[in-house]
Amino acid sequence: MDYLTRTLEATLHRYLTTREIIAVVGPRQCGKTTLLRHLFEGLKKAVFLDFEDRQLLQLFSEDIKAFAKLYVEPNDYVFIDEFQYATAGGKQLKYLYDTYKIKIIISGSSVSELSIQSIKYLTGRIFVFQLYPFSFTEFLQCREPQLSSMIDQGKALSSPLIEKIFPYFEEFCVYGGYPRTILAKSHEEKETVLANIYNTYFLKEVKEILNIAEDYKLARLLKALALQMGGIVNYKELTDVTGYNYPELLRYVNILEKTFICRRSMPFYTNKRLELAKAPKIYFMDNGFRNATLKEFQPLDNRQDKGALYENFVASECIKAGIDLKYWRTKAKAEVDFIVEKGSTIIPIEIKSSLQKPELTRSYWSFLEKYKPEKGFVLSEKLTAKRKTISFRPIFQIGMVLEGL
Repeated sequence: MDYLTRTLEATLHRYLTTREIIAVVGPRQCGKTTLLRHLFEGLKKAVFLDFEDRQLLQLFSEDIKAFAKLYVEPNDYVFIDEFQYATAGGKQLKYLYDTYKIKIIISGSSVSELSIQSIKYLTGRIFVFQLYPFSFTEFLQCREPQLSSMIDQGKALSSPLIEKIFPYFEEFCVYGGYPRTILAKSHEEKETVLANIYNTYFLKEVKEILNIAEDYKLARLLKALALQMGGIVNYKELTDVTGYNYPELLRYVNILEKTFICRRSMPFYTNKRLELAKAPKIYFMDNGFRNATLKEFQPLDNRQDKGALYENFVASECIKAGIDLKYWRTKAKAEVDFIVEKGSTIIPIEIKSSLQKPELTRSYWSFLEKYKPEKGFVLSEKLTAKRKTISFRPIFQIGMVLEGL
């Protein structure tokens, strides 16, 4: 399989020379193993281990000194893939770190397992990096590097150039950014890959690691969240649909976050205590996974949920850029889709599926009048314009917008 370069790779190379353990966490099939093997291939005196090998995992768990004799002492670098299977792995990692001058790199598909079982033992000894499915910038770098570089320049794009880029955005908006999906040659193959990713999540993450027996309830929850994606969560409706009681529902929404499937967007208030009391919105990390949940892969122009997919695309790009998701809504139902906070600066971002003129909604004006932000953005399919401090950009330029904040 072709290697697709990831933005995180350059960062990991810098930290290969530090003492701390490197942990790369992220959803299954987002490219963690491929990335780690690519790093491994360029190193001498290195070993690559996979904890799906049960004998190897048992040796690590039950006889760490023998494990060290076989794999640590002869090497300068030890890579351990699928580390989430080591249910008490943090204690052994601490022993290896404290005993040997060696660089350890691990990967895991469940941040909850890594944080509970490992990171608590490793304070001051570990750097954790998150790897997600491809961002649109990474996707375009693979498919059309020259087009990607033109977006990155941050200049206003011509109409012909926007028209050339837009079909790539439409594909990404429907099928998402999982590496194997990007490499698939046909729409049918992409759909098969996404169905496999969805099924593997339930087989591996839900049943094998999290030991959740009633996975059909979780499947119902995922489908319900996919149908109301980007809407304010109605917990009563979700309890009725899933059969979970309220505490169970909160627990499983948290599991979906910790296993990199969904992310909550909390309401923006200047009174921070109010944020905790209001219902969130919920977005999916990847449009392709969301569409696989519903088995819906129609082209954007044939869909009633096009606006929701655009909004989720922006949410996922924010997540990949390390930005907390927040939205603004008043009692009068004035609303702005995303509020980005950078220090004391706040930036409102509004998503419009189609926009012919650089016009602002009444809700957006309400936010501007109340908070007086220094700048803001309105993202639509193809409009490029400027209106005082508000920039109108094609939605696929969100990565460049976030880099410039």
